Amino acid sequence: TSSSVVAIRIAPGRRLPMQARDSVVAETGLGLVGDRYHGSRDRQVSVQSASQLAEAAEILGSAIEPGGTRRNITVSEGEVPYESGRRITIGPVVLEVFRMAAPCRLLDDEIGPGAAKALRRRAGSLCRIISGGEIQVGDPVDLAP
Repeated sequence: TSSSVVAIRIAPGRRLPMQARDSVVAETGLGLVGDRYHGSRDRQVSVQSASQLAEAAEILGSAIEPGGTRRNITVSEGEVPYESGRRITIGPVVLEVFRMAAPCRLLDDEIGPGAAKALRRRAGSLCRIISGGEIQVGDPVDLAP
């Protein structure tokens, strides 16, 4: 199945609202321009899948908006790999998985009780940028190993 970018969000600082974008510049080894994690060593981009969010919403019994999880890139479908070293290609950008993004307890406050549990193994991955470029909504995504 072919997957594509359905949402891009960045936040300029901790606890600040996520801002939806049509495109974002991914800088090699640095992160997304304008995002709070730009310049961090490992956690440069977070990626989640809308189909995995839908699974979590079914378990939770209520909708989970892509912005509610505070992930940067939402892809339309597929399982986001969480094994360290796996590659994800988004348009011209190549990401390397650093680790699974663990759903934090704050999600229970933001989304609803049980959200963190429902999102377990469905909350996406934290990645480093191996090869930068511009990511746009609609870009093709390759989650294959």
